[in-house]
Amino acid sequence: MVTLVQVKPGLELDLDELELSFIRAQGSGGQHVNKVSTAVQLRFDIGRSSLPDEFKQKLLQYPDDRISKSGIIVIKAQSHRSQDMNREDAVAKLMQLLQSASFEAKKRRATKPTFGARMDRLKEKTQHKERKKLRGKVSSFD
Repeated sequence: MVTLVQVKPGLELDLDELELSFIRAQGSGGQHVNKVSTAVQLRFDIGRSSLPDEFKQKLLQYPDDRISKSGIIVIKAQSHRSQDMNREDAVAKLMQLLQSASFEAKKRRATKPTFGARMDRLKEKTQHKERKKLRGKVSSFD
């Protein structure tokens, strides 16, 4: 079994660091749901992981309810009827969380309006001023 999974280029996750426990799924499902523990609870300790320190700090600051204050990610997967599919679903949810936390927004570069855009703006302001002036009181020429 593959133990390293690539989150993004230069960032890999060791699947041996995941704690998987099987619990009974919630909700309706008849007798099957009462007998078999098919739901998966995945626990991932950020502090003890082999991820780079910068990424750990970024992940701890990431606003997600699945990340506890103590730095443990808890993901529950129960949408499928088999443990294997729920395990894959839980790992996929973790990978999606790590990828979204690793996303870096581009730095904004300030731009200036072009000369033509400035001239159009000033022309529009002048036209607006003239339109307002024409709405004023009419003086009588006696």
